Formats: sequence, C-alpha cells, structure tokens
Amino acid sequence: MAFLVFLPGMLLAYFPMKQHLRLRPAKLAAATVSLILSLILAGESVRFLFHVDILWLFFPAAAVMGCFYIHTLHITRWKSVSVFLAVCGVFSCLGNAAIGISWETTPPFPLCTDTLWFVMCCTLTAALWYPATHATRRLLEDDAFAQTWYVFWILPILFISLNLFILPQNPGILEQGRLRLLYTVFGFVFLILLLLSYLLFYHMATNLNRNDKLRLENHFLSMQQARYDNLLATTRQVRQARHDIRHHFHVLQSLAERGNLEEILKYLAQAQGDVPAGDLGLCENAVVDSVAGFFVLQYREHGIPLTFTLDLPRELSVPDTDLCSVLSNLLENAMEASLKTAPERRKVNVSARLHSGNVLLLSATNNYDGEVREKDGVFLSSKRPGEGIGLQAVRHTAEKNGGYCRFLYGNGVFCVNVILRGENG
Repeated sequence: MAFLVFLPGMLLAYFPMKQHLRLRPAKLAAATVSLILSLILAGESVRFLFHVDILWLFFPAAAVMGCFYIHTLHITRWKSVSVFLAVCGVFSCLGNAAIGISWETTPPFPLCTDTLWFVMCCTLTAALWYPATHATRRLLEDDAFAQTWYVFWILPILFISLNLFILPQNPGILEQGRLRLLYTVFGFVFLILLLLSYLLFYHMATNLNRNDKLRLENHFLSMQQARYDNLLATTRQVRQARHDIRHHFHVLQSLAERGNLEEILKYLAQAQGDVPAGDLGLCENAVVDSVAGFFVLQYREHGIPLTFTLDLPRELSVPDTDLCSVLSNLLENAMEASLKTAPERRKVNVSARLHSGNVLLLSATNNYDGEVREKDGVFLSSKRPGEGIGLQAVRHTAEKNGGYCRFLYGNGVFCVNVILRGENG
C-alpha cells in the first residue's frame, strides 16, 4: 500500500504542466490511477511470493511512473525529469519523517506508517498547489532555457541518497536514547533544506532567464542600430546620387550630340556602379524591418542570395520579443546552413504575412548540403554534441501561445513553417 504515495506525487508533478499535457486531463487521470493500482497489485504480489522488501520495489516502480510522466508531456526532458525527481526528493524526506514518528523502523513498514506517509504527502501537495501552479509553471513556460536545468537533477538525487543512507538497518536502533526524535527531526530538516534549495534554484533560474531576455533585447537594439546606420548611409548615397544625376545628364547629352554610342554605354556602366545598393525599407513593421535589414548586410557579406516577401502592417499583436527571436533564429540557421553549401546552390527565401488579424505566418526556405540530423523530433546541433538551440527555441516560442511549427527537409531543401498567434489570438 506504500505505492499509494504515487497518487499525490503525480498530482504534484502535473500541477505546473497544464499547458504541456499530451492527453486530456480526464483521460490522463484515469491512466495514472490505473497504472498506480497495477503497480500496487504487482508490488504486493512480488513481496508475498519472493519476500522482497518494499523499499527495493520502490525503485522500479518510480522508474515506471517517471517514464509514464515524461511521455505524457510536450516539454523538454530536462525539465520533465527535473520536476519528477524534485517531487521524489521531497517525498523521500517525508518518508523518513513518517518512519521516525511511527514505531516501526525497518521495512516492511506497517499500515500505520504507510498511512501516515500518504497523509503527509497529501498535506504537502495541497500546501504546494499555489507555488506549483504559478511560480513553477512560469519558470517552465519561460522562453529562455536556463542552463541550471542541466544540473538541477543532482539536488534531489543527493537528498534521496541521504535519506536512504540514514534509513535504519537494525530493528530497535532508534529506541536507544533520543535517536527516534533526532531521526524525525532530521527528516523534517532535510525537507526544509530541500525546499529552500528549490527556492534558491527558482531565483537563480529566474535571474538567468531575465538576463537572457535582456541579452535578446540588447541584440535587437543592436540590430535596430545597425539598420538605422545602414538606412542613414543609404540615404546619404541617394542624396549624393540625386545631386550627381544632373552632371551625368550633361555628359550623356554631350556624348549623344557627338553620336558616340560606345562611350555612352561605357559611361552608363560606370554610373550604374555608383547607384546605392542599400534597401530603404523591407517591411512596414519596425521589428521585422530591423531584423531583416540586419541580416541583409550579413548575407551580402557572405555572398548568399536572400529574398524577402514581407507583407506585414506597422502594428502586430505578436510580442516583439517573440517575433525577433523566431525571425533571427530562422535567418541565422539558414545562413549557417548556406555557408556549408556549395556557392552555386546558396539561396534563402523568407516570407511573412498576416492571417485573420492575430495570426502571423512565417516561412523560411534554404538549400543545404550534407545530412540533417534529427532524433525523436528534435534537431541535433551541427556545431556541438546535443540538441540544437535555435530551432528548439523557434518551436517553443511558436507553441507557447497555441501556435505551430513544422520542419520539412529533403532533396537538399530545408523549409520551416511557423504560425505565431498574437496575445489576443
């Protein structure tokens, strides 16, 4: 019956995952309860037939519940595994406290210990409902992917190991002096330390995410500055060209009067090279125009043909940070792929238009050489081992407000279609 603690445990783990469920809540609840009941029956059968301590059955049972939890969520595994282990760490501390309060100190534990543990877990789950559904959910749904998620799992694993280490091995050992009281206090002290560590992690991750947002905003500002400088230089060139056009007409008129067609063609070729190549405006929307103008210069430096079809109004309901992040990542990934492609095959096309007022449709297509590495629907980085960050960020940004992202590739062509929904979409 000790496996009943999986009920409040899974409930607590699912609290911050409302927006990431693969199944409807009712169907998910039925599947979870059925799995827990099956584990209870299997655990009791194994314990009765093979006289195995219930403590050792917890590990395979927790592994089964963890795999079930991970595969029912639309979220990166680093976050889902971290949340599941966080709950396991908290409940392991409560388990030791329940053992200290009860009179049985070694497994198999009596029904009163299991019941006390279950009640304590349910009480803590109810107490953690608000922080789990608000603070933790905000952290999980944050656009930035804090690097602390990669090491967070060590914290609950450490406390689980400590709780297993101090678990009494000999009957009656806690009856000596005040060991029972100390053991119970240690259980609650570990719980408080673990919760304080989670709070510290929350503040660290929040600050890292905030810094990442500031970095993105600074990057956007630098794009705007670069775009402004480009427009200013282009405007000066246009003014100079308009000023010089009268002189060109005088020269052409003189050459025409002499009937020197060869000199006219030669002079026109030379004058054409002085025409400014800058783009005064790519899009009415300032964010898209700044990002596109910034990458136009980079693509031109690398000799990569870039074509824009941007039909967007001045004001959009899509957040500027989302639009900047998605468009920048798409253009950056396309440029990196084009640099590894044969020069004669380099070509990038980007289009954007508004649909139904609050839905923005983005499409980016580029040629590529080599092989696209994909594993379980996640694209692997070509610059380092592990998952690619750029396309993962595009997918996350698109899906967080009910949008959509689709990647198509084959025959040397990579295409990304993104749907971004506005705040009122």
